[in-house]
Amino acid sequence: MLNLERLRTLDALARHGSVSRAAEGLHVTTSAVSQQLAKLEREVGQQLLARNGRGVRLTDAGSLLADHAARILSQVELAQSDIEAQRGEVVGEVRISAFPTAARGLFPATLTTLRADHPELTVRTRELEPAQSVLAVLRGDVDLAVVLDWSNKRLPVPGELTRAELLDDATDIAVPAGHRLADRTEVDLEDFADDAWVSWPEGEFCYEWLMFTLRSRGVEPRIAHLAGEHHTQLALIAAGAGVCVAPRLGRGPVPDGVRLVPVRQTMRRHVHAVWRADADRRPSIRAAVAALRSAAGAP
Repeated sequence: MLNLERLRTLDALARHGSVSRAAEGLHVTTSAVSQQLAKLEREVGQQLLARNGRGVRLTDAGSLLADHAARILSQVELAQSDIEAQRGEVVGEVRISAFPTAARGLFPATLTTLRADHPELTVRTRELEPAQSVLAVLRGDVDLAVVLDWSNKRLPVPGELTRAELLDDATDIAVPAGHRLADRTEVDLEDFADDAWVSWPEGEFCYEWLMFTLRSRGVEPRIAHLAGEHHTQLALIAAGAGVCVAPRLGRGPVPDGVRLVPVRQTMRRHVHAVWRADADRRPSIRAAVAALRSAAGAP
C-alpha cells in the first residue's frame, strides 16, 4: 500500500523541482523530505531519484509515479471537499496567502472573525506576491489567495480559478517633506519625470505595472532603489531617496518627513480572492472568503 504522505512529498518535488523548494512548500525540513522519498523508494522497490549536478531529478519510474501521485492527491482533495460540503460544517484547515499590504490590512480582522465564528477551523497564512499566489493555488500549496491587479494592467488568472472582488484600493504618491510638490492637493505622474523612484523589486507584478504606467505617460522611469516592503520604501522617501507609489491598504502610520499627494488620474489596485473552482463547495472556503470580504468592507 503506497503511503499518501510520501506520495505528497514526491508530488511536491515534481512540482517545485528541488528538495529544498519541496520542503519549503510542505513546511518541513529538507531532511524530512529526503527521508520520505527514501522510504517511498524502498516501498516501490525502484529508484525514483537520480543525482543531477548538486540537485536531483526524477527517474522514469519517479516521473511515472509522480503523475499518478498528482491524480491521487487531486481525488483525495475532491473527496475531502465532498465530505466537508455534505457535513455543511466549517471545519478542518484552510491555507490563505496574500501580498504583504493585504496580509497586514486584511488578515488580522479576517482571523478574528474566523476564530469567533468557526472555532474548529484552523487557518494558516503566508505572504506571497500575486503571481506566486496564483501558482500556489493552482499547485494546491494554498487553498485561497488574495491577489491584485491595477486599473490599467490586469493580472492573468487561469480559467480554472474562481474569484471574488474584495475592494478597490486607491494610491497616492509619497514624497519627501521638502519636495517641490509636497504641498500640492493633487499631482499628475508626468510631474515626476525628473524624479528618482523607489520601486518594488524587478520581476514583481507591481514593478512591471509601474514601468508600464510611467512609460505610457511619456516618462522614462529612473529607478534608484528597490524594496519589497512598503514601510522600507517610505523610510527611503523620508531620507530623501526619491518618490514612490503608496497604496492605502495596510499602509499604517507614515514616517515623519513623508508627504502623501493624491494622483489626479486615479490609480487603483483591484484586490480580489481566488481559489480553485473544484474547491467551491467547501464551507471553509466560503467562510474564509466571507471573512475577507467583511475585513475589506465589501457589501
